[in-house]
Amino acid sequence: MIKKTFFFIVLLCSVFVNAQENTSSPYSFFGVGINKFNGTAENRSMAGMGIVSDSIHINLQNPAGYGALGLTAYTLGGSHSSTKIESSSASDKASSSTFDYLAMAFPAGKLGFGLGVIPYSSVGYEMEDITSESASRFSGSGGLNKLFLAVGYEVTKELRVGVEGSYNFGNIKNKNFLFQNGLQFGTRETNRSDLSGFKVNFGAQYEKHLKSGLQLSGSASFSPSTKINAENQRQLATLILNSNNDEILADIRDIEQEDTELTLPSELKVGGGIGQPKKWFAGVEYGRKSSSDFTNRSFQLNNVNYTDASSYKLGGYYIPNYNDITSYFQRIVYRAGFRYEETGLNINTEDVNEFGISFGVGLPAGNFLTNVNLGVEYGERGTTSNNLVKEQFVNVFLSLSLNDKWFIQRRFD
Repeated sequence: MIKKTFFFIVLLCSVFVNAQENTSSPYSFFGVGINKFNGTAENRSMAGMGIVSDSIHINLQNPAGYGALGLTAYTLGGSHSSTKIESSSASDKASSSTFDYLAMAFPAGKLGFGLGVIPYSSVGYEMEDITSESASRFSGSGGLNKLFLAVGYEVTKELRVGVEGSYNFGNIKNKNFLFQNGLQFGTRETNRSDLSGFKVNFGAQYEKHLKSGLQLSGSASFSPSTKINAENQRQLATLILNSNNDEILADIRDIEQEDTELTLPSELKVGGGIGQPKKWFAGVEYGRKSSSDFTNRSFQLNNVNYTDASSYKLGGYYIPNYNDITSYFQRIVYRAGFRYEETGLNINTEDVNEFGISFGVGLPAGNFLTNVNLGVEYGERGTTSNNLVKEQFVNVFLSLSLNDKWFIQRRFD
């Protein structure tokens, strides 16, 4: 047990250094970037719903789920994203591969505890605007990560509650280049914001077993809005580019910027569904985020507004026969879901909305309830109207879920 815990802590520290995700979306320029999915591959395969918890899987979306754990659980996941970006006059393709999350959780009586690291948002884009008179280049990178510690408590056999505290940290960098015909030197503007702050999330889950053998499930979570600190820096430089596109600086100046505070919006999720335990489940979930409270980091944009965001999710799973020892395929978990999200971002009077459809399987692997989870999602974001861009993306994700039993009482010494 000690060796496994030590290995997890070492792995967690390595993820600490490399946890910031990459994306390939021009929309990640706004705010603190594209909000990343805050859950496991199992949830993501069901459109991202976090309604159901069980005794062997970690539920990263609702801390009440830790109260359902019967075994110590470890989970880690990654994904690959391919994106086609098109405007009214051109198109391009991009891709990225990322390590998504690492977490562990363990039960202690009616209590369950969890900790891990997962991205909160991601920034990653490169764009060019070339005319007969000038050439501009825009790029950005970074994001916001979440290190969390959570506890869940089983109040009764039907009701669980939980709370999660998280420390959010990261940095966002933006670079703008401008070169004009007839001028030897170009200009470069670099903006950087180092972000840090705390956030809390409360959760509850309710399960009611019916005489018919079915089970009703309900879930709710609420995360109040919070302030995070932004230490802002700005730098202006004149430069030329050599034949290898290396920057040769002629002059560089630091522009003093005030440190600011950003509001991470409050978020409410409620959901419910019906199913037969260890057989099938179907549910719906609604989310509401007060993103109208959000402001940009260190600059104002006249054509950008933030509105409250909503999300609608429908999904579920099916297991032919979870304890069939003769057929491997009977024990596979099949998952699917559909989602539609209003992101709360409005540009040039156009709302930037998103939808996705996902499928996945949970494959039994090894001993003691270990499983590999594979999933794929197709979705679209944005529109080509009013000089915006439309993104079509395919996400392929993979996770490994491991289980162990701690605190075994020895019968012989």
